[in-house]
Amino acid sequence: MNQKFMNQTCVLVLTIFGFAFAVGGEISRTNEPLPGVFIHSETRTNPPTRIFVAEVDLKKPNLHLRVSRGGLDPDGPGKWQTTLLEPTKIAAREGFDFVVNGDFFQARGVNDGEGTNAAFRTDQWGLVEGPAMTDGMTWSTSDKPRPCLVVHTNHSVTIETWTTPENDAWEVIGGNTLLVKDGVDVAPVDKTRHPRTAVGLNATGDKLVILLADGRKPHVAVGMSYEELATEMRHLGCQQALNLDGGGSSVMAVRDPTAGQIKILNEPTDGHERAVANVLGISVARP
Repeated sequence: MNQKFMNQTCVLVLTIFGFAFAVGGEISRTNEPLPGVFIHSETRTNPPTRIFVAEVDLKKPNLHLRVSRGGLDPDGPGKWQTTLLEPTKIAAREGFDFVVNGDFFQARGVNDGEGTNAAFRTDQWGLVEGPAMTDGMTWSTSDKPRPCLVVHTNHSVTIETWTTPENDAWEVIGGNTLLVKDGVDVAPVDKTRHPRTAVGLNATGDKLVILLADGRKPHVAVGMSYEELATEMRHLGCQQALNLDGGGSSVMAVRDPTAGQIKILNEPTDGHERAVANVLGISVARP
């Protein structure tokens, strides 16, 4: 970890589900709310930053990645693919123990807005902008190549750039841009900071990194630019990484192993979690 990165980090004592740990110049590994899923949080200054990171051990055979749309296709062969639903409600329905928001999306009759002006609501008709596949069934394609997180039929996980899921894919979720490719920062040059959600893989493809950066909270968390996000993902060991939807859609939630309820870790900018078109979920198979 370089000195600049360390100087931006202030110590935070975080308690999640009874696991208390200090985050300072080093990243804590002591919080494991799910077997094989390590979560830590960091708060920094200059600029004010708050991030949540889940590191997922893909070697664990009891962990299962799955993509789920919000609801059923509302118009059959028509334009729309799904209905919007809050990520924690999708997680409850699908039995996920961890969930983050997914691809960029459109909703029928809705102009994008943030905070109290956001008009995204449960059951609105929606469509994702990139490729999407659930349990081997393609339900979205794209007219231009977009980066995707792919779970293959042989259980390997990769990041690919596709318009249509290929035959050996089982789960696919898309984003809008690559951040890191073969260990190199390839993020678009854009200094604008927003709340962000990103996913990445290490060099051997056996660790998935999921990062959420809170934003639009002056003096608390201003979000990240694409370049800052790429730098962060590289610091976390990612050789490949892509950007998912952000803004008011950014949410990370995990099941409390004691209470059994899904709890949101960050502070969504709408003041509550936003209904979205699809999510990336993790479930833990238990004896």
